[in-house]
Amino acid sequence: SAVAHDLELVVRSFEVDLAEDRSRLVATFDPRSIEVVEPIVDGRRAPGTLSDRDKEKIRATIVSEVIPVKKHPEIRFESIELVERDGGWDVRGKLSLAGRTREIAFFARREGEHAVADVMLHQPDWGIKPYSAMLGTLKIKPDVRVVVRLPAA
Repeated sequence: SAVAHDLELVVRSFEVDLAEDRSRLVATFDPRSIEVVEPIVDGRRAPGTLSDRDKEKIRATIVSEVIPVKKHPEIRFESIELVERDGGWDVRGKLSLAGRTREIAFFARREGEHAVADVMLHQPDWGIKPYSAMLGTLKIKPDVRVVVRLPAA
């Protein structure tokens, strides 16, 4: 909407376990550790657009309404298949989010000493109704871009 903007969020608490033979990957994320970094306006961070109080209010809404963490305290990904190719890895697995589990697939590319996965998630696929406020004048898009960046070693 005209009053909304994209948000950069970060999950501060997570664990990633990759088997030594790289045959299996399990990642868990604590949604209670989500923080609002900055709003994104026209593709760029817009510091000062939101106060710390606004950021905390958004975070509180995410953990109480969007992903009700009391009922669903963990986000979990478990690979089914990892295939190395073209400077990265084809990854297929099951993502459990907000009480639903669905299969997803993505390419994790190597960027220097990191592996970077860029995945679009459609919130309704996990039973999440995109947030709406102010009688519908403020609406969150149903698709969320998730970027995971980890050491590749």
